[in-house]
Amino acid sequence: MTTEFPGYSGPQASTEAPLEMLAACHIRIRRQCDTLQRLVVHLNQHGCDADARSAAASVIRYFDTAAVHHHADEEEDLFPAMLESMAGSDAVCIREMTSALAAEHRHLEAAWWALRKILLEISEGGSIALAAHTVEAFTGAYARHMQIEEDEVLPMADRLLSQHDIERIGRAMRLRRGIPDNA
Repeated sequence: MTTEFPGYSGPQASTEAPLEMLAACHIRIRRQCDTLQRLVVHLNQHGCDADARSAAASVIRYFDTAAVHHHADEEEDLFPAMLESMAGSDAVCIREMTSALAAEHRHLEAAWWALRKILLEISEGGSIALAAHTVEAFTGAYARHMQIEEDEVLPMADRLLSQHDIERIGRAMRLRRGIPDNA
């Protein structure tokens, strides 16, 4: 049985539709988390072969770039836009929720850096163990975090934000990624 790690195709979303792009990023994060879980099994069965090294390198690339951009998209653009759109007690509620999510980003990033050290050694052909509980803790924390964003934040943003807000977030996302802005 062959386990494929790198090379899957993720959903296409554009900075022209930033809320959809954030949701599509969650799908890609889930796929990377699935790769991590398969990598644990693969390493136990096949050791640190070329597929394992490639998978580890792919996960590192994703979490070192796209995931960093994703957190910044939310914290620097989406969350502030949501707060600006509200007043009174609603703003307090949104501030508490977005502050908690930003704090979770710091937790996820710290967990990533610990996991990254292991994956880097694997990507370089080292014989380090990748503990299932470490991967489960990381992937489980991401799954819970994304569920809150999908169930609460993104639908709320869709209701609250004006077209101008959406366009501003899209421009910021393009700038963050070095994509030329056509507006």
